Amino acid sequence: MPDASDDATTNAPSVGVRDHDDLHQLFAAVCNLRQAVEHDGQAILRDLVAGGEAAAQGQGVQNLASYIALRRHDIRSLQRRLMWRGLSSLGRLESRVLPTLDAVLAALAALSGQVSPVPAPSEEMFFAGEAALHDATDRLFGMPSPHRRGRIMVTLPSEAAIDPDYVLDLARRGMDIARINCAHDDREAWSRMADHVHWAGEALGRRLTVLMDIAGPKIRIEAVAADNPKARLHVGSRFRLVAAGSPEPSPDLPFTALVSLPELVTRLSVGDRVLYNDGKLEGVVDEAADGEAIVRVTRVKAAGARLKPEKGLNLPDTALGLSSITDKDEADLGTVIRIADMVGYSFVAQAADIDLLDAAVQKHGGEGRPLGLVAKIERPDAVRNLPALIARSVGRRPFGVMIARGDLAAEIGFERLAEMQEEILWICEAAHVPVIWATQVLEDLVKDGTPSRGEMTDAAMAARAECVMLNKGPEVGAAIDLLDRLLVRMDAHLVKKTAMLRALSSW
Repeated sequence: MPDASDDATTNAPSVGVRDHDDLHQLFAAVCNLRQAVEHDGQAILRDLVAGGEAAAQGQGVQNLASYIALRRHDIRSLQRRLMWRGLSSLGRLESRVLPTLDAVLAALAALSGQVSPVPAPSEEMFFAGEAALHDATDRLFGMPSPHRRGRIMVTLPSEAAIDPDYVLDLARRGMDIARINCAHDDREAWSRMADHVHWAGEALGRRLTVLMDIAGPKIRIEAVAADNPKARLHVGSRFRLVAAGSPEPSPDLPFTALVSLPELVTRLSVGDRVLYNDGKLEGVVDEAADGEAIVRVTRVKAAGARLKPEKGLNLPDTALGLSSITDKDEADLGTVIRIADMVGYSFVAQAADIDLLDAAVQKHGGEGRPLGLVAKIERPDAVRNLPALIARSVGRRPFGVMIARGDLAAEIGFERLAEMQEEILWICEAAHVPVIWATQVLEDLVKDGTPSRGEMTDAAMAARAECVMLNKGPEVGAAIDLLDRLLVRMDAHLVKKTAMLRALSSW
C-alpha cells in the first residue's frame, strides 16, 4: 500500500501550479497599475498643460504626468515580487514610465502564457526618454567635455572681467559653463567676462556657454549698525530690522540692520521665522511695528554670529507678494539677451512667472533668440509648482532647473533638503529636463584648499545631475580639477539612481 506521505504529495498542489497562479496574480497587478497610471496620468496632464494641448509639450511632459500618477501609489511590495523573478524592479523608470510597465507586462505574459494587453516596446522606444534628456541637455548647456557626461559650471569673480587668462585657466581645468551673477559688478564687466569666456573657448577649440543669473527680488541686509563692533548674536539675543533710513545703533540691541526690500519688513508678523545667511542663524519675530521688527535668535552656532551687509535673508512664513522680475532685472535683461546663452531665473514660483519672463525677453527684442531658461528652485511654492513650471516652459526655449540648495534649505529646513533634492532630480528626469546641482559644492576646497569628507560625498552624489555648479573662491581651480576627476569616476559607477519607491507627498 502506498505510504500516507505519498498521498499527501500527490494531492498537494505542485510548486509549478502555485508559481503559475502567482504569475497570473502578478500579471494582473501590473495590468491594473498600468491602467491606473494611464488613466490618472491623462487627468494630470490636462491640469498641467491647462487645456490638454499635450502635443505641443512633447513626450517629456506626458511622461512626467505618468510618473506623478505612478508615484501616488506605494509599489514597494510589487517591485519586490518582480525583483526575485529577474524582472524590472521599476526603480529606474523615471524617463520611461509606460514603456517600462509595457516591457514588464510583455515578460510576465511570456512567463505565464498570457497575452499582454499592450505591445512590448522596441529598444529605441524604451530608451527614448534617456535620449530626449541627453538632447535637451546639449541644447541648453552646449556639448560636454569629451571625457565625461556632466558639465561643470563656475561662478566668475570680478577678476574675470579684467584677466582673460584667469578665465582660460578655468576652462583648461574643465569649466564648461561660466555663471555671471547679475547681483554683482555691472553691465560693462559682464560683457568683458562673456568676451573672455568666448575667447577661452576659441583658444581651446570648444564652445563654452554663459549663464547670467538675474538677481530677482533677493532679500539682503544692506547696512548694519552695531552698538559694540565685537558683539555677537547668541540664542536668545535680539536684533532689529528696519525698512528705511540709516540703521542706528541701540544700547538694548546688539545690531540694527536695514533690509534691501523695505516693504517686506512691514509684512512681518509676530511668530514669523527669519533666517540669515543661508540659514546659519534662525530667529522668530517677537515684535512688529511700523517700519521695523524685533527678531529673537532661536538657533545659531555655538560661537554666535554677527550681522553683515550683503548677506541674504529668508522669510519662509511671510507672504512676500513680490514680482519675480524687478526693475533692475528688466534693465539687465537687455544685456543678458545680447551676451548670454542662458538666463537664471530667481524666485520663480508659479507657471505665470514663466509668462512674465517671456514678456520681458520679448520687450527687449529677444523673442527670436534661443535664450535658454534655468528656473531656480529655492522656495516651497516653487517645489509644489515644479511640474506646472516645467509644463509651461518646455517647448518654448531650452529649459533646465537649478536646485538652489542654500535658499531652499533655509526655506524648507535642512532636514527636508536631502529628500527634496532627490525628488526634484526624479521629477526633472521624468520630464526629460536637465538639472544643475548648486550651492556650496566643495565649498571648503574652494575657499581653503582642503575638502571635507562630507562635501566629497555631496559632490559624488551631485554627479546624478547634468551639471554641477562651483562658487567663486581662491581655490576654485583646484576644485574644478577634483570635480572633473570625480565626475569621470562616478560616470563609471552610476547614471541617475536606483531607489525604493515609496509614495510621494509633494505632488
